[in-house]
Amino acid sequence: MTKVAIIGAGPCGLAQLRAFESAQKKNEKIPEIVCFERQEDWGGIWNYTWRTGTDECGEPVHCSMYRYLWSNGPKECLEFADYTFDEHFGKPIGSYPPREVILDYIRGRLAKSNFKNQIRFRTAVRWVSYNKDTNLFTVTVEDLIKQKTYSENFDYVVCASGHFHTPNVPQFDGLATFGGRVMHAHDFRDALEFKGKDILIVGTSYSSEDIASQCYKYGCKSVTISHRTAPMNYHWPDNITQSPLLVKADPDNTVHFKDGTSKKVDAIILCTGYLHHFPFLDDELKLKTNNRLWPLDLNDLLRNARSILHF
Repeated sequence: MTKVAIIGAGPCGLAQLRAFESAQKKNEKIPEIVCFERQEDWGGIWNYTWRTGTDECGEPVHCSMYRYLWSNGPKECLEFADYTFDEHFGKPIGSYPPREVILDYIRGRLAKSNFKNQIRFRTAVRWVSYNKDTNLFTVTVEDLIKQKTYSENFDYVVCASGHFHTPNVPQFDGLATFGGRVMHAHDFRDALEFKGKDILIVGTSYSSEDIASQCYKYGCKSVTISHRTAPMNYHWPDNITQSPLLVKADPDNTVHFKDGTSKKVDAIILCTGYLHHFPFLDDELKLKTNNRLWPLDLNDLLRNARSILHF
């Protein structure tokens, strides 16, 4: 019988499981499916935790959520095809809900499913390789509870592990001796930590915009947003300012910018994005991209498609 491995039980992996279940309900023959999930529950990145660094099993924390996060994409673009937010909540809700609402919705859809027994929770994928002779993938995993490593062969592998969990951390002179707090947005959990503080945010994408707003809302003294290419140029409150790229940080908490200006801050938050990080994939199977899949020539397109699903 054909076997399919799905890596990750977040929204993408669950969508795969839902699609197979839908086909089965239409009396279509589906393969044997095994989903490997490193966390103890489904939901992927929407599983909020106070933990940073590593979890209780010593695994890297997957979550990049913070306590008061709201969706920056409309819920209408996040819905399962067969289950709307209106159906789940029994009434219309706003297009940009907080993270607890999205997770509740995901779990509500999953409660209507019967595929949880196909998911092996607390099981981390350690290595995936492809044998051209047998036309099979070998997936090596570790049961984190039993501390047991084993391997299984599959005809197909779907990589649905996401790419918002491994921080992209650029180097700036002086960060090692900076006198204040230095962190990546991946480890940001609560804006109240910065109440009454002067903070510097490096980056101008979604995390920067939202964390700046969060810290302002919960009482930070000032926010400086450092940009590499161009400022966001919103109508910010008076205590949120914009500066060119950070070039150096001093032990006395002074930060210096590309235009020669400087300022003292208590903390630096790097909102500098995430890496496409697949340490469990053989090199020839890895997606190689700087977060852009278009434009590509045909060979690049086929190579990247194969790294997601071999067929």
